[in-house]
Amino acid sequence: MHRLKRLLVGTPLPTAQARHERLGKATALAVFASDALSSVAYATEEIVLVLMLAGVVALSYSLPIGIAISLLIVIVVSSYRQTILAYPKGGGAYIVTKDNLGTVAGLIAAAALLIDYVLTVAVSVAAGIAAVTSALPVLFPYRVWLGVLGVVAIAVANLRGIRESGKIFALPTYLFVGSMLLVIGYGGVGAVFGWIGAAPYAPHPAGLEGVGLFLLLRAFAAGCSALTGVEAVSDGVPAFKPPEAHNARVVLAWLGALLVTLFLGITFLAYDFGIRPREDETVVSQLARHVFGTGSAYYVIQLVTMLILLLAANTSFADFPRLAFFLARDRFIPRQFGNQGDRLVFSNGIVILGGMAALLLVIFRGNPHALIPLYAVGVFISFTLSQSSMVRHWLRRRTEGWWWRASVNGVGALVTGLVMLTIAVTKFSHGAWIVLLLIPSLVALFIGMRRHYDDVALQLSLEDFTPPPPMTNTVLVLVGDLHKGVVRAVQYAKTLSPNAKAVYVETDPERTRRLEERWVKYGMGTPLIVLNSPYRSLLGPLVDYLNQLQRQGGPNHVVTIVLPEFLPARWWHQILHNQTALLIKGAMLFRKDVVVTDVPHHLRR
Repeated sequence: MHRLKRLLVGTPLPTAQARHERLGKATALAVFASDALSSVAYATEEIVLVLMLAGVVALSYSLPIGIAISLLIVIVVSSYRQTILAYPKGGGAYIVTKDNLGTVAGLIAAAALLIDYVLTVAVSVAAGIAAVTSALPVLFPYRVWLGVLGVVAIAVANLRGIRESGKIFALPTYLFVGSMLLVIGYGGVGAVFGWIGAAPYAPHPAGLEGVGLFLLLRAFAAGCSALTGVEAVSDGVPAFKPPEAHNARVVLAWLGALLVTLFLGITFLAYDFGIRPREDETVVSQLARHVFGTGSAYYVIQLVTMLILLLAANTSFADFPRLAFFLARDRFIPRQFGNQGDRLVFSNGIVILGGMAALLLVIFRGNPHALIPLYAVGVFISFTLSQSSMVRHWLRRRTEGWWWRASVNGVGALVTGLVMLTIAVTKFSHGAWIVLLLIPSLVALFIGMRRHYDDVALQLSLEDFTPPPPMTNTVLVLVGDLHKGVVRAVQYAKTLSPNAKAVYVETDPERTRRLEERWVKYGMGTPLIVLNSPYRSLLGPLVDYLNQLQRQGGPNHVVTIVLPEFLPARWWHQILHNQTALLIKGAMLFRKDVVVTDVPHHLRR
């Protein structure tokens, strides 16, 4: 098992190397922006899928919807650049909201983001597998297990550490950006000069008699999935090389420019070429096939689209464990999420995220269109809370230029708040209700855990502590037979107390007689107490005897049970022996003033 772990994860890294595991701007763009960049591969498709409900003529609205979403991207990117400036050590929605709007608001943002990170992994991987099955339809029946395998591969890559995962994800990210720019550039020029056949939609007559406002809003909400992942750069500022804040703002600007270019380009070409959504082929696949045919260029584009979609999940694998660390540090989730693994990453968060995403893929049969209605609700809740918090931050600090910075974040809060309401209303019956129900449930869970940790800290506190009266101790060696392991345990017990006693629970008088005969020779002068068990129960007589000892000893009396236990040379030998010691340890674990000490005797191979 240890060798397998070293093979998959790698050798441990010293804590002193943590500062060297920082990311330059080029690598950081690949690590933190892959989710947002990859979303252009399915955001346009989600728009046209909704518009098709009103017929082909409604597809003419895809372009103005795309322009509106692009303006939204610019607003959100500009707002988060201000957040990075104010929080140069990391400005995730949880930290910013908790700092400015209070703990409950911060927990709402955290819950929304945790849910969205899980959905990001599931949607990205499902969409990546859809890109594969578009080019190779024979793989379509295996899409669920291909998706699960993809999640496992990404999780293992992240368990190896930040810098290594950055190297892994840099090449596919830049290949995807290059290939999409090539498709948009060649397709646009080809459409202008007539190299590629165009099929624009017929213009829709004035008014919205054929397309209702609710449908347009629903299409807009579906396309807003293009913004998921934009906040990742702000969350991950500490992972950048110095100067961290400056580098993060530069990368976020690059991301905004690329995101708008790719999203608008794909949306325009899909409109201009008359591409319609199909169940067995993605819009990007149809677009690449229309521009380049079915030659090698098409398959290269599908390959890099699959890779970026699969690896886009890396953004969540970088941010979910980091957010979980902050929550664990503040005692809102189990402390295990704050522990760094061998490779200087938060391994527990990575494993939990991978497991939940794989479970979603199985439940939803690897269908990205079934998962996307749950998508983006959480991220726009966190957008709104984060930007609202920044407005209050600038109003409280009133540093130089505070008024226009507050204005930028105010516009961001207003716009993302309206979009959040739009998504919640239009997607409510399509699955958004699940997320809206989960968020308050998680917040209640966080608060319950914090109360538990506060109660534990209060009970363990040494404030106003007065030393207890002297402690008395009775040492018992629990005997089931007499062998080398028992003799060693008796020897150890006598180092704790010269008055140690051995206890044997009798289930067979003949075995008791043989044990007493041998005990005279090998018991090292230790008294042997025999407890009768008429119903052959081991725990019953033992518990009765402990009760008697504790009543006689008084309120500050402790009973120490020494357990002899022999350990077989091979793990599978365990099934050949009863697990009496394990049963006793489990039964005594929650018993007050009883200490169980295990004395193992290791058998040779």
